[in-house]
Amino acid sequence: MKKIDILSLTPDRLKEYLKSIGEKPFRASQILNWLHEKRVRDFDGMSNLPASLRERLKSDFTFEHIKPVRRLRSDIDGTEKFLYELPDGNHIETVLMSYEHGDSLCISTQAGCRMGCRFCASTIAGFKRNLEPNEILGQLYETEYVSRRKVSSIVLMGIGEPLDNFENVVTFLNILSSPDCTNMSLRHLSLSTCGLADRIYKLAELDFGLTLSVSLHSPYDEKRSELMPINKKYHIDELMQACRDYFDKTGRRISFEYALIEGENDSEADAKALVKLIRGMPAHINIIPVNSIAERNYRSDRASAQRFAKLLGSLGANATVRRTLGADINAACGQLRREYEI
Repeated sequence: MKKIDILSLTPDRLKEYLKSIGEKPFRASQILNWLHEKRVRDFDGMSNLPASLRERLKSDFTFEHIKPVRRLRSDIDGTEKFLYELPDGNHIETVLMSYEHGDSLCISTQAGCRMGCRFCASTIAGFKRNLEPNEILGQLYETEYVSRRKVSSIVLMGIGEPLDNFENVVTFLNILSSPDCTNMSLRHLSLSTCGLADRIYKLAELDFGLTLSVSLHSPYDEKRSELMPINKKYHIDELMQACRDYFDKTGRRISFEYALIEGENDSEADAKALVKLIRGMPAHINIIPVNSIAERNYRSDRASAQRFAKLLGSLGANATVRRTLGADINAACGQLRREYEI
Protein backbone atom coordinates (compact mmCIF):
# COMPACT_ATOMS: atom_id res chain seq x y z
CA MET A 1 0.00 0.00 0.00
CA LYS A 2 1.34 3.42 -0.98
CA LYS A 3 2.35 5.53 2.00
CA ILE A 4 0.88 9.01 2.35
CA ASP A 5 3.14 12.03 2.61
CA ILE A 6 2.95 13.52 6.10
CA LEU A 7 2.40 17.00 4.65
CA SER A 8 -0.89 15.71 3.18
CA LEU A 9 -2.36 15.08 6.63
CA THR A 10 -4.99 17.43 8.00
CA PRO A 11 -4.66 18.15 11.73
CA ASP A 12 -7.60 15.84 12.47
CA ARG A 13 -6.05 12.95 10.54
CA LEU A 14 -2.71 13.46 12.28
CA LYS A 15 -4.40 13.46 15.69
CA GLU A 16 -6.27 10.27 14.82
CA TYR A 17 -3.02 8.61 13.76
CA LEU A 18 -1.18 9.61 16.93
CA LYS A 19 -4.05 8.32 19.06
CA SER A 20 -3.99 5.01 17.19
CA ILE A 21 -0.31 4.46 18.08
CA GLY A 22 -0.74 5.51 21.71
CA GLU A 23 0.95 8.91 21.53
CA LYS A 24 -0.13 11.87 23.65
CA PRO A 25 -2.30 14.53 21.94
CA PHE A 26 0.26 17.34 22.39
CA ARG A 27 2.58 15.58 19.92
CA ALA A 28 0.24 16.69 17.11
CA SER A 29 0.89 20.36 17.88
CA GLN A 30 4.63 19.74 17.91
CA ILE A 31 4.60 17.96 14.55
CA LEU A 32 2.32 20.53 12.93
CA ASN A 33 4.59 23.32 14.16
CA TRP A 34 7.59 21.63 12.57
CA LEU A 35 5.76 21.06 9.29
CA HIS A 36 3.92 24.33 8.77
CA GLU A 37 5.66 27.03 10.80
CA LYS A 38 9.30 25.97 11.01
CA ARG A 39 8.92 24.01 7.76
CA VAL A 40 11.50 21.42 8.61
CA ARG A 41 12.68 19.38 5.63
CA ASP A 42 13.05 15.92 7.16
CA PHE A 43 11.84 13.88 10.12
CA ASP A 44 15.19 14.09 11.94
CA GLY A 45 14.80 17.86 12.10
CA MET A 46 11.86 17.44 14.51
CA SER A 47 14.27 17.62 17.41
CA ASN A 48 11.79 17.78 20.30
CA LEU A 49 10.18 14.47 19.35
CA PRO A 50 11.43 11.23 20.89
CA ALA A 51 13.70 9.27 18.56
CA SER A 52 11.24 6.38 18.69
CA LEU A 53 8.41 8.58 17.37
CA ARG A 54 10.60 10.01 14.62
CA GLU A 55 11.44 6.49 13.52
CA ARG A 56 7.76 5.51 13.59
CA LEU A 57 6.90 8.52 11.41
CA LYS A 58 9.63 7.53 8.95
CA SER A 59 8.16 4.04 8.81
CA ASP A 60 4.54 5.10 8.31
CA PHE A 61 4.85 8.20 6.10
CA THR A 62 6.91 9.70 3.33
CA PHE A 63 8.25 13.24 3.51
CA GLU A 64 9.21 14.25 -0.01
CA HIS A 65 9.69 17.66 -1.57
CA ILE A 66 9.24 19.15 -5.00
CA LYS A 67 12.48 20.38 -6.56
CA PRO A 68 13.00 23.63 -8.50
CA VAL A 69 14.69 22.88 -11.82
CA ARG A 70 14.20 26.23 -13.59
CA ARG A 71 13.52 29.74 -12.39
CA LEU A 72 12.78 32.69 -14.66
CA ARG A 73 12.37 36.32 -13.63
CA SER A 74 10.71 39.00 -15.73
CA ASP A 75 12.75 42.11 -16.42
CA ILE A 76 9.47 43.96 -17.01
CA ASP A 77 7.60 43.49 -13.72
CA GLY A 78 9.54 41.05 -11.52
CA THR A 79 7.15 38.14 -12.07
CA GLU A 80 8.91 34.85 -11.30
CA LYS A 81 8.10 31.52 -12.91
CA PHE A 82 9.23 28.25 -11.37
CA LEU A 83 9.40 24.84 -13.00
CA TYR A 84 9.23 22.19 -10.30
CA GLU A 85 10.06 18.51 -10.58
CA LEU A 86 7.85 16.12 -8.62
CA PRO A 87 9.32 13.06 -6.87
CA ASP A 88 8.21 10.81 -9.76
CA GLY A 89 9.89 13.00 -12.41
CA ASN A 90 6.79 14.85 -13.64
CA HIS A 91 6.93 18.64 -13.90
CA ILE A 92 4.60 21.49 -12.93
CA GLU A 93 4.71 25.28 -13.03
CA THR A 94 4.17 27.92 -10.36
CA VAL A 95 4.12 31.69 -10.93
CA LEU A 96 4.85 34.35 -8.32
CA MET A 97 3.33 37.74 -9.12
CA SER A 98 3.66 41.09 -7.39
CA TYR A 99 0.67 43.39 -6.84
CA GLU A 100 0.07 46.49 -4.75
CA HIS A 101 -1.69 44.37 -2.12
CA GLY A 102 1.20 41.86 -1.92
CA ASP A 103 2.60 38.80 -3.64
CA SER A 104 0.23 36.31 -5.24
CA LEU A 105 1.06 32.72 -6.19
CA CYS A 106 -0.47 30.84 -9.11
CA ILE A 107 -0.45 27.15 -8.23
CA SER A 108 -0.89 23.98 -10.31
CA THR A 109 -3.21 21.16 -9.18
CA GLN A 110 -2.43 18.51 -11.81
CA ALA A 111 0.52 17.39 -13.91
CA GLY A 112 -1.04 18.17 -17.26
CA CYS A 113 -4.75 18.55 -17.92
CA ARG A 114 -7.43 16.45 -19.61
CA MET A 115 -9.99 19.19 -20.22
CA GLY A 116 -8.79 19.88 -23.78
CA CYS A 117 -9.43 23.63 -23.97
CA ARG A 118 -8.31 24.68 -27.44
CA PHE A 119 -6.37 27.80 -26.46
CA CYS A 120 -4.52 26.33 -23.45
CA ALA A 121 -0.90 25.17 -23.54
CA SER A 122 -1.34 23.02 -20.41
CA THR A 123 -3.58 20.49 -22.10
CA ILE A 124 -1.51 19.98 -25.27
CA ALA A 125 1.18 17.95 -23.50
CA GLY A 126 -1.49 15.64 -22.08
CA PHE A 127 -2.59 14.60 -18.60
CA LYS A 128 -0.18 12.67 -16.37
CA ARG A 129 -1.76 12.59 -12.93
CA ASN A 130 -3.41 14.48 -10.08
CA LEU A 131 -1.22 16.25 -7.56
CA GLU A 132 -1.36 15.11 -3.95
CA PRO A 133 -2.18 17.69 -1.25
CA ASN A 134 1.47 17.89 -0.19
CA GLU A 135 2.52 18.66 -3.78
CA ILE A 136 -0.03 21.47 -4.06
CA LEU A 137 0.98 22.91 -0.67
CA GLY A 138 4.64 22.32 -1.45
CA GLN A 139 4.50 24.90 -4.24
CA LEU A 140 3.69 27.56 -1.65
CA TYR A 141 6.32 26.42 0.85
CA GLU A 142 9.07 25.85 -1.73
CA THR A 143 8.44 29.15 -3.53
CA GLU A 144 8.53 31.13 -0.29
CA TYR A 145 11.71 29.29 0.70
CA VAL A 146 13.51 29.86 -2.61
CA SER A 147 12.30 33.42 -3.28
CA ARG A 148 12.43 34.67 0.33
CA ARG A 149 9.10 36.38 -0.38
CA LYS A 150 5.89 36.04 1.63
CA VAL A 151 2.79 35.06 -0.35
CA SER A 152 -0.40 36.86 0.67
CA SER A 153 -2.86 35.34 -1.82
CA ILE A 154 -3.19 32.23 -3.97
CA VAL A 155 -4.87 31.44 -7.27
CA LEU A 156 -5.51 27.83 -8.27
CA MET A 157 -5.14 28.72 -11.92
CA GLY A 158 -1.94 26.93 -12.91
CA ILE A 159 -1.62 23.66 -14.78
CA GLY A 160 -4.69 21.42 -14.38
CA GLU A 161 -8.37 21.71 -13.51
CA PRO A 162 -8.72 22.03 -9.71
CA LEU A 163 -12.24 20.54 -9.58
CA ASP A 164 -11.04 17.50 -11.54
CA ASN A 165 -8.79 16.79 -8.53
CA PHE A 166 -11.54 17.60 -6.07
CA GLU A 167 -10.67 15.55 -2.98
CA ASN A 168 -6.98 16.43 -2.97
CA VAL A 169 -7.73 20.12 -3.54
CA VAL A 170 -10.26 20.13 -0.68
CA THR A 171 -7.68 18.53 1.61
CA PHE A 172 -5.17 21.18 0.57
CA LEU A 173 -7.70 23.94 1.32
CA ASN A 174 -8.41 22.48 4.77
CA ILE A 175 -4.68 22.35 5.57
CA LEU A 176 -4.02 25.82 4.16
CA SER A 177 -6.79 27.42 6.20
CA SER A 178 -6.28 25.51 9.45
CA PRO A 179 -5.09 27.63 12.41
CA ASP A 180 -2.76 24.71 13.23
CA CYS A 181 -1.13 24.89 9.79
CA THR A 182 -0.75 27.82 7.40
CA ASN A 183 -3.79 29.70 8.73
CA MET A 184 -4.47 31.54 5.47
CA SER A 185 -7.98 32.91 5.07
CA LEU A 186 -9.54 31.36 1.98
CA ARG A 187 -10.97 34.78 1.14
CA HIS A 188 -7.46 35.34 -0.18
CA LEU A 189 -7.75 32.39 -2.56
CA SER A 190 -9.33 32.10 -6.01
CA LEU A 191 -10.17 28.80 -7.67
CA SER A 192 -10.43 28.75 -11.45
CA THR A 193 -12.53 26.12 -13.18
CA CYS A 194 -13.51 25.38 -16.77
CA GLY A 195 -17.00 24.60 -15.52
CA LEU A 196 -17.49 21.21 -13.85
CA ALA A 197 -21.00 22.04 -12.70
CA ASP A 198 -21.47 19.03 -10.40
CA ARG A 199 -18.28 19.92 -8.49
CA ILE A 200 -19.33 23.57 -8.21
CA TYR A 201 -22.41 22.40 -6.29
CA LYS A 202 -20.19 20.32 -3.98
CA LEU A 203 -17.80 23.23 -3.47
CA ALA A 204 -20.70 25.52 -2.57
CA GLU A 205 -21.79 23.11 0.16
CA LEU A 206 -18.35 23.37 1.79
CA ASP A 207 -18.66 27.19 1.93
CA PHE A 208 -14.92 27.88 2.07
CA GLY A 209 -15.42 31.58 1.32
CA LEU A 210 -13.06 31.46 -1.65
CA THR A 211 -13.59 33.31 -4.94
CA LEU A 212 -14.82 31.13 -7.79
CA SER A 213 -13.45 32.04 -11.21
CA VAL A 214 -15.29 30.37 -14.09
CA SER A 215 -13.70 30.16 -17.52
CA LEU A 216 -16.54 31.05 -19.88
CA HIS A 217 -14.98 32.31 -23.14
CA SER A 218 -18.25 32.30 -25.11
CA PRO A 219 -21.93 32.91 -24.31
CA TYR A 220 -23.00 30.37 -26.97
CA ASP A 221 -23.07 26.60 -26.48
CA GLU A 222 -21.86 25.75 -29.99
CA LYS A 223 -18.85 28.06 -29.85
CA ARG A 224 -18.01 27.24 -26.23
CA SER A 225 -18.11 23.50 -27.00
CA GLU A 226 -15.67 24.13 -29.83
CA LEU A 227 -13.28 26.04 -27.56
CA MET A 228 -13.93 24.00 -24.40
CA PRO A 229 -15.00 20.34 -24.80
CA ILE A 230 -16.29 20.25 -21.20
CA ASN A 231 -19.26 22.29 -22.45
CA LYS A 232 -20.53 19.19 -24.25
CA LYS A 233 -21.10 17.63 -20.83
CA TYR A 234 -22.18 20.73 -18.90
CA HIS A 235 -24.00 23.17 -21.17
CA ILE A 236 -23.97 26.87 -20.40
CA ASP A 237 -27.44 26.89 -18.82
CA GLU A 238 -26.44 24.12 -16.42
CA LEU A 239 -23.17 25.84 -15.61
CA MET A 240 -24.87 29.17 -14.94
CA GLN A 241 -27.39 27.52 -12.63
CA ALA A 242 -24.51 26.02 -10.65
CA CYS A 243 -22.90 29.48 -10.47
CA ARG A 244 -26.11 31.03 -9.18
CA ASP A 245 -26.35 28.28 -6.56
CA TYR A 246 -22.76 28.98 -5.54
CA PHE A 247 -23.52 32.67 -5.00
CA ASP A 248 -26.78 31.92 -3.14
CA LYS A 249 -24.99 29.57 -0.73
CA THR A 250 -21.76 31.50 -0.20
CA GLY A 251 -22.60 35.14 -0.95
CA ARG A 252 -19.35 35.35 -2.93
CA ARG A 253 -19.37 37.23 -6.22
CA ILE A 254 -18.23 35.09 -9.15
CA SER A 255 -15.55 36.11 -11.60
CA PHE A 256 -16.05 35.00 -15.20
CA GLU A 257 -12.84 34.60 -17.19
CA TYR A 258 -13.14 35.49 -20.87
CA ALA A 259 -10.14 34.85 -23.13
CA LEU A 260 -10.68 37.17 -26.06
CA ILE A 261 -9.91 35.56 -29.43
CA GLU A 262 -9.99 37.64 -32.58
CA GLY A 263 -12.80 36.55 -34.90
CA GLU A 264 -14.06 33.92 -32.46
CA ASN A 265 -15.75 35.61 -29.49
CA ASP A 266 -15.11 39.35 -29.79
CA SER A 267 -18.15 40.70 -31.67
CA GLU A 268 -20.80 43.11 -30.43
CA ALA A 269 -23.28 40.22 -30.55
CA ASP A 270 -20.97 38.20 -28.29
CA ALA A 271 -20.84 41.09 -25.84
CA LYS A 272 -24.62 41.50 -25.74
CA ALA A 273 -25.18 37.76 -25.28
CA LEU A 274 -22.58 37.65 -22.50
CA VAL A 275 -24.21 40.51 -20.59
CA LYS A 276 -27.62 38.88 -20.97
CA LEU A 277 -26.21 35.58 -19.68
CA ILE A 278 -24.97 36.99 -16.37
CA ARG A 279 -27.77 39.53 -15.83
CA GLY A 280 -29.12 39.47 -12.27
CA MET A 281 -26.01 37.79 -10.86
CA PRO A 282 -23.36 39.74 -8.91
CA ALA A 283 -20.42 38.99 -11.16
CA HIS A 284 -17.26 40.39 -12.65
CA ILE A 285 -15.98 39.68 -16.17
CA ASN A 286 -12.22 39.40 -16.50
CA ILE A 287 -11.12 39.95 -20.11
CA ILE A 288 -7.88 38.18 -21.03
CA PRO A 289 -6.01 38.73 -24.31
CA VAL A 290 -5.48 35.14 -25.47
CA ASN A 291 -1.96 33.79 -25.12
CA SER A 292 -0.20 32.89 -28.35
CA ILE A 293 0.84 29.22 -28.60
CA ALA A 294 2.54 27.53 -31.54
CA GLU A 295 -0.14 24.91 -32.11
CA ARG A 296 -3.03 27.38 -32.47
CA ASN A 297 -3.64 30.38 -34.69
CA TYR A 298 -5.57 32.28 -32.01
CA ARG A 299 -4.64 35.86 -31.30
CA SER A 300 -5.78 39.12 -29.74
CA ASP A 301 -4.11 42.11 -28.13
CA ARG A 302 -4.60 44.35 -25.12
CA ALA A 303 -6.18 47.13 -27.18
CA SER A 304 -8.85 44.73 -28.44
CA ALA A 305 -9.47 43.48 -24.92
CA GLN A 306 -9.88 47.04 -23.65
CA ARG A 307 -12.36 47.85 -26.42
CA PHE A 308 -14.38 44.74 -25.58
CA ALA A 309 -14.35 45.56 -21.86
CA LYS A 310 -15.53 49.10 -22.64
CA LEU A 311 -18.36 47.68 -24.75
CA LEU A 312 -19.40 45.39 -21.90
CA GLY A 313 -19.34 48.34 -19.54
CA SER A 314 -21.61 50.34 -21.82
CA LEU A 315 -24.05 47.42 -21.66
CA GLY A 316 -24.10 47.48 -17.88
CA ALA A 317 -21.58 44.78 -17.02
CA ASN A 318 -18.68 45.00 -14.57
CA ALA A 319 -15.66 44.18 -16.75
CA THR A 320 -11.92 44.79 -16.65
CA VAL A 321 -8.88 43.61 -18.59
CA ARG A 322 -6.54 41.35 -16.68
CA ARG A 323 -3.13 42.86 -16.06
CA THR A 324 -0.49 41.10 -18.16
CA LEU A 325 2.47 39.92 -16.09
CA GLY A 326 5.66 38.14 -17.08
CA ALA A 327 5.18 38.64 -20.81
CA ASP A 328 8.93 38.24 -21.45
CA ILE A 329 9.11 34.86 -19.67
CA ASN A 330 5.97 33.20 -21.10
CA ALA A 331 4.28 33.28 -17.70
CA ALA A 332 1.11 31.66 -19.10
CA CYS A 333 0.89 28.19 -17.60
CA GLY A 334 2.07 25.14 -19.52
CA GLN A 335 4.63 26.67 -21.86
CA LEU A 336 7.76 26.23 -19.75
CA ARG A 337 6.83 22.65 -18.86
CA ARG A 338 6.35 21.75 -22.52
CA GLU A 339 9.65 23.33 -23.54
CA TYR A 340 11.48 21.44 -20.78
CA GLU A 341 9.93 18.03 -21.45
CA ILE A 342 10.17 18.06 -25.25
